[in-house]
Amino acid sequence: MHPKPNALSWLLVSALTIVLDQLTKWWALASLEPAGLPHPVIPGFLNWTLAFNTGAAFSFLAQGGGWQRWFFVLLAVVITAALVVWLTRTARREWRTALPLSLVIGGALGNLIDRLHASQVTDFIQVYYRDWYYPTFNVADCGITVGAVLLILFGLRSSPSR
Repeated sequence: MHPKPNALSWLLVSALTIVLDQLTKWWALASLEPAGLPHPVIPGFLNWTLAFNTGAAFSFLAQGGGWQRWFFVLLAVVITAALVVWLTRTARREWRTALPLSLVIGGALGNLIDRLHASQVTDFIQVYYRDWYYPTFNVADCGITVGAVLLILFGLRSSPSR
């Protein structure tokens, strides 16, 4: 009996997420000088604004003194390894599991590249409304967030027989 094909081929989505993330960060670094200066894209809603984050989401632990870089590197490696193992145990046709996992993996590795290369993550997407500003983020963050939300939504909608 042949084993069922696993979902490792979905890592192509992870690779695409990483490439898109790194290309957009390269563009932001080359085009959005100086850091912190907003470049309106959709006035009243969206700016390109170069920012750097040594912490995690919402600048969590950004003032940690440097140790947090290695903490987040280790965290990304451990989470990515666990999600890759999950993909090996997932059937290729189970896209409701494979797609979200591959997005989270791609996002985690995209930000990991920044941490290893520059000791900080490059962010540039700024969403706002009037005086409210969401923390600046990047394509890797989108992959992580969309993947996590899809995993939760698809998990809530799965049939009880699974």
